[in-house]
Amino acid sequence: MNLPPALHDALLFTVAGAFLALVLMRWKRDQRQAMLQMLILLVIGVVGLLALNQFGASIAPTLAGAALREVCLLLAAFGFIRIFLVFVFQGLFARMALPRILGDVLFAFSLLTYTVYRMYAVGFDFASIAITSTVIGGGVALSLKEPLANLWGGVAIQLDNTCRIGDWIRIEGAMGQVVSIRWRYTALATNAGETLIIPNSLLVSHRVNLLARRGDQRIPWRRPVEFGVGYEWPPSRVIAVVEEALARADIVNVARAPAPSCICWSFDPSVIRYVIRYWLTNLVEDEWTDSEVRVHVFAALAREGMEIPIPRHEVFMNPASEVRRTAETREREARVLLLKSLELFAPLTDEERLALASELKPSPFVVGDIATRQGEPADSLYILARGQVGIFHDSTDGTAPARQRLATLHGPAYFGEMGLLTGQPRAATVAAESDVLCYRLGKPGFEAILRSRPELAQALSQTVVARQAANDATLASLSAEARSRATGTRANDLVRRIQEFFGL
Repeated sequence: MNLPPALHDALLFTVAGAFLALVLMRWKRDQRQAMLQMLILLVIGVVGLLALNQFGASIAPTLAGAALREVCLLLAAFGFIRIFLVFVFQGLFARMALPRILGDVLFAFSLLTYTVYRMYAVGFDFASIAITSTVIGGGVALSLKEPLANLWGGVAIQLDNTCRIGDWIRIEGAMGQVVSIRWRYTALATNAGETLIIPNSLLVSHRVNLLARRGDQRIPWRRPVEFGVGYEWPPSRVIAVVEEALARADIVNVARAPAPSCICWSFDPSVIRYVIRYWLTNLVEDEWTDSEVRVHVFAALAREGMEIPIPRHEVFMNPASEVRRTAETREREARVLLLKSLELFAPLTDEERLALASELKPSPFVVGDIATRQGEPADSLYILARGQVGIFHDSTDGTAPARQRLATLHGPAYFGEMGLLTGQPRAATVAAESDVLCYRLGKPGFEAILRSRPELAQALSQTVVARQAANDATLASLSAEARSRATGTRANDLVRRIQEFFGL
């Protein structure tokens, strides 16, 4: 069958486009729907051309016939150009991550070029319409000033890598992650679940803060967290307490390097203002991580007895001193009951427990706080009144997991007794796994009781050794007689070390 050149070319391009579309649909499953739509355009265009060629002899010479033919050719060209560009950008060069807007510009340019070619092919006199087109073009350019600015802004943003998909930016007080860069706008996804549409011309003409990226390198983003402490605590002490607590805590999304820091920010009428500067690794969790940092700071300040002052008015129906005495009595009684529940303090008398209760220092911890770290010097014991802690062994030789769980303690319990009794460095790392209330008993608070009754060393050593024996696999494998001799030897050795540590 003798086909017109235009129809012959359209059939060839349809076959080529269908082949590329089928390959891409099998290769890139996410492009199936788009390719199917373009195939439908191709088929509509070619079927229309075939119908005109077969049945449209009467209208082919007319203006309507020519217009129908050009519309069918344009549909076929539209489908083929789109399939070809998607095949190139999403298939062949997908690894290069070419800017999407570049494909859109090439598509528009190709379609415009084809339209001009078809106008020339059907005999348009460009010279006769040059003056008219200049006037019309000027008007169109003026009316399309803003869209063209957005178009070239989008091209500039992608070609010079000002920002990329996945980057976090802040502009005009709005902050979000770049999720799409189109010819007209850039879309930002915010942490509030909103999508912001920013015209590209605005990104080019205004200052844009690019967050957590320096050149091609992704880096953490520094966040400030403010708090205040009263004037009774020197700034150097507050800064040291906060920085130590943050260095010891395992807080999700807080970078280890650079390490969090604390600075004295300002002196207000009733409070000294401080700012924590930490580095955030996941910008999606900015406010949640700020909250976690505040929780850890509050717990660290509470352990040191540092209060965050707030304006308040209290009305006491009874004298303030009486209210305070009642609260102190209840707290002391609760501590005595806690000491009675622990086998380590069973050898103490009621008077000794009462004296010891006044030496306990409240030490609250929150999830992720490190109460003791393996290898640290020690001269104190922790009494777990409420909550849960995990006891871990930190491996440094690389032959085992970095942290192995040894045990889990629930209050009431105690840990770190060897540090209190002998000054032995911490044998394990203890981390809070819930909100925890501990009391810390230091050597000075226990020394007076031990000096007044040196024989307590023997009773305490037997309790400690019995506890160790229950968890010692080596002793568990011995006979009862051998186990008794081994624990006796350990108890005598522990008594000697206690006496040396306290100078008894």
